[in-house]
Amino acid sequence: MIVNSILVLLLISGIYDSAGHWQSQSGVDAAATSKNDYSNADTWLCRPGRNDSCATDLTTTIVSADGTLKEEKWTPNPKAPIDCFYVYPTVSTDLTPNSDMIAGPEEHRVIRAQFARFGSQCRAFAPLYRQVTLTALRAGIAGKPMAVDRALGYNDVVDAWKYYLEHDNQGRGVVLIGHSQGSGVLTQLIRNEIDGKPIQSRIISAMVIGSSLMVPKGRDVGGAFKSMPLCRSASQTGCVIAYASFRDNMPPPANSLFGRVQNPEMEAACTNPAALGGGSGELHAYLARGSSGSSANPKPWVTPEKPIKTDFVSVPGLLTGKCVSDESGSYLAITVHGNPKDPRTDDIVGDVVRDGQVQRGWGLHLIDVQVAIGNLVDIVSKQAKAYLSRKNK
Repeated sequence: MIVNSILVLLLISGIYDSAGHWQSQSGVDAAATSKNDYSNADTWLCRPGRNDSCATDLTTTIVSADGTLKEEKWTPNPKAPIDCFYVYPTVSTDLTPNSDMIAGPEEHRVIRAQFARFGSQCRAFAPLYRQVTLTALRAGIAGKPMAVDRALGYNDVVDAWKYYLEHDNQGRGVVLIGHSQGSGVLTQLIRNEIDGKPIQSRIISAMVIGSSLMVPKGRDVGGAFKSMPLCRSASQTGCVIAYASFRDNMPPPANSLFGRVQNPEMEAACTNPAALGGGSGELHAYLARGSSGSSANPKPWVTPEKPIKTDFVSVPGLLTGKCVSDESGSYLAITVHGNPKDPRTDDIVGDVVRDGQVQRGWGLHLIDVQVAIGNLVDIVSKQAKAYLSRKNK
């Protein structure tokens, strides 16, 4: 019997139901758990005007196809006219089924990789929350499930969102950004607190990346959300960007959680950040110089190898993306345009590897955001201009 280990993993841990929806029900007595006080600065990884997780050096080495290396500086915009609110993916290595409210190095790292770069376009808000931990996920797949509180992390994010709206928003437009478990939490937040409500008018866009957001086949609205459509241009606001990335030569297998939904009338949403209107486009990736969380070690970025001092690398012209909808699912197909005749690397890392084998059902989940973060930041810049232009008329 072939077991869908990914789906079983997440079902056991209470993150998704069998249709791919986020589960907000609690496995333990949530009423006995105290609420977080989001007026306490320690409950936030990022807030404006602080020296925190978002105040980081994002200098990047651009590796050109001819082997030339050039450093690119990055500058935040403390006077940005819009806000970004981020919910991070499953990263906590706490030994408990739900994480505590003490930020570890893993929370700080994911902020650097997935969120801090948006600080060039928006004020950054990122709450800590008591998420389902990697410990609980691994225990689940090992057949030793832990008693997770499935509502705890979601309720934390709701409380942080409400605090932000009451004390920080002041009528500003806001971009919602999440990945994986964070996207699941945001999807539920949008359904319960935003979709069809007055606050929806302040949502510039929602990026629920690394998820299987359901939409009716051939349509941009319906399914997960009643009134928020998929984004089809960078001048469109109040819309959603969602995708799960796979290598073009390794599409979602039959047992994949991502890129597939079980409802035959629905499909997983795919909006290509490199070409929102459709077709293929160049992906502006900012990749970590290390292994990006997979167990595969990257090859030298250029041969003969040259020293690279920055933590991030950009590889212009190496990657393109295209949304594909076929018998394998609906997903962002990533093509790597390696050229063995030039000195630059011909591949990237980002696959989940276990016991030396690529776990194809995960696709490039580990780098869903990083593989297109330059495009996503550019989209936020254009959407912000469009939003502010309409608001000021």
